[in-house]
Amino acid sequence: MTAETRLGLEDVFGQEGRLAGAFAGYQPRPGQRRMAELIRDAITDQHTLVLEAGTGVGKTFGYLAPVLLSGKRALISTGTKHLQDQLFDRDLPQLRDLLGVKTRVALLKGRANYLCKYRLDLADQQAQLHRREDVRALQRVRDWATRTIDGDRADCAGVGDDHDIWPLVTSTNDNCLGRECPLYDECFVVKARERAQKADIVVINHHLFCADLALRQTGFAELLPETDVVVLDEAHQVPEIASMFFGEAIGSRQIRELAQDARTEQKHEARDQLGLLEAAERVKSVIEPVVEALAEVGSDRLPWVELAENARLVSALDTLGEALEGLVAELELGAPRGKGLANLHGRAQQLRDEFAGFRQGRSETDGHAVRWVERRPRSFTLHTTPVNAAGQIKSHVESAPRAWIMTSATLAAGKDFSHFTRRMNLESAHCHQVASPFDFAHQAVLYLPPNMPAPVGAQGATEHTLASLRAVYPLLKASGGRAFLLFTSHRALRLAAETLEKHLDELPLFVQGTRPKSALLEDFRQAGNGVLLGTQSFWEGVDVRGEALSLVMIDRIPFAAPGDPVRGAREQRLKDKGLVPFVHMALPEAIITLKQGVGRLIRDTSDRGVMVLCDPRLQSKGYGKQILDALPPMCRTHNGRVARDMLVQPTAETS
Repeated sequence: MTAETRLGLEDVFGQEGRLAGAFAGYQPRPGQRRMAELIRDAITDQHTLVLEAGTGVGKTFGYLAPVLLSGKRALISTGTKHLQDQLFDRDLPQLRDLLGVKTRVALLKGRANYLCKYRLDLADQQAQLHRREDVRALQRVRDWATRTIDGDRADCAGVGDDHDIWPLVTSTNDNCLGRECPLYDECFVVKARERAQKADIVVINHHLFCADLALRQTGFAELLPETDVVVLDEAHQVPEIASMFFGEAIGSRQIRELAQDARTEQKHEARDQLGLLEAAERVKSVIEPVVEALAEVGSDRLPWVELAENARLVSALDTLGEALEGLVAELELGAPRGKGLANLHGRAQQLRDEFAGFRQGRSETDGHAVRWVERRPRSFTLHTTPVNAAGQIKSHVESAPRAWIMTSATLAAGKDFSHFTRRMNLESAHCHQVASPFDFAHQAVLYLPPNMPAPVGAQGATEHTLASLRAVYPLLKASGGRAFLLFTSHRALRLAAETLEKHLDELPLFVQGTRPKSALLEDFRQAGNGVLLGTQSFWEGVDVRGEALSLVMIDRIPFAAPGDPVRGAREQRLKDKGLVPFVHMALPEAIITLKQGVGRLIRDTSDRGVMVLCDPRLQSKGYGKQILDALPPMCRTHNGRVARDMLVQPTAETS
């Protein structure tokens, strides 16, 4: 990095600062300046900072400016690939130019985001594509491959990020040949990592960050460069993602891909080894009995302890284990015949060992992990998940002197950070809140409809959803649409969609699941009078400013659904420590999630609107006041007319 600039924070955020000179109508935000000061001090003192920055603070520039001015090597991790691209393509270059620093910046994603030229060649030669759509998609990828510089699949026009063609032309840790690959020198993943090693600031996402932590724990080479500063934006997502990566998961998709790759390599390198072909076919054939056995159990997510006595399932898993053993044996015979078969042999051994580890419960014996099974209509996954990944995170935080900045708009339940710091094992962290600059008392009304039924039981849930729609319907008419209706279950979402389709003929309805999320949001913005129905994937990371969104309804307090095996294990751990799971986990989680949903309404100083919370427990239960007090200080009302008036008043009247 070049020599440190002499700019101070006042030169950036002040009335006459660089931001004021670049943006017309810029007004200094004390919260943003305070945030930058706290981060500057954390970088200087190399301590851990947990910082909640309310909506509108200007969080991105609030942490980017002190990082850029510090001259330190930094790693910045965001919650999603979309935010990662936005940071790298727009925010960082813009602020870097304004500050006049010559910082080298690199973007790094997980390997599945980059085209694999070797697997593209294999797909061209051997893929059996039965749908015209897949053939066209492969042709688009092939054409794009001749032009792309970095191989980032997000830039491949005409092929959606969730298209089935991508697993055929990208690599995984399992099927990558590494240095044995004949196209290693052209590998986009290798080139991206080389750029990251040379950069001053590397932009990643939480999935890659946690994957790197997990790889370090297993002794593999580090994916990411050593840094002086680590910034985790949208840090509230990190504990759950970390638990996923520090655990193990063996899925039917992995097993099918292994068998399919074995068939492909047999045709390529060992045509005369018919035993390998038979072993691969056998593995594929014995997956279905496991799927069928799981179809008879009563839940989509069950702890293994409740399934261990299911004779049909245990027998099917025994047969699958034997088939994997047979495939390993055949691949061992074929391994000397080619690099592809040798690589597959290693993959098969690892998958067999992980499968055996799950069956034997090796990781569960210390009480720090739980085994559970997830089923879908045609697939399954066997999970071993840490009850809490805090120990691994803490050891990484303390591994070397550096500054750790963990920031989000929602990290505290009220003013209490203990839920987040306990899950991250960061009791000694410096915790601060920076309030939103928005005038919620004048910009928003919080409407709590009276006489709502309790959302308890199947029948009660249905009645509650219909009552919520009746409560919000006059407001939809008053606002002329321009609304998000957010639900805590897909069942409620479907019922709401069916009901509103009959009664909102004049307003366009946008329903989650009918189109990709980004397309739905763009259509909603363009419509100007739309009503968007979504579940919790729309509760955060969605930014609709101005008059396109003036009404948000949330049907229930977002308590986690009961019966989840990992949550059950976490609850037991809290009980063992003498803590109350509802108080120390369920309630703070619900508050933080609800704050995310409420944060969709007011996104700018000129926004105004109504937030509708339809859960009667906010008024009838003792914890309801605690939840309401943790929300932005909106004017509260039980009077629907007050809410309607807020929506029909001209914007010019807003003070």
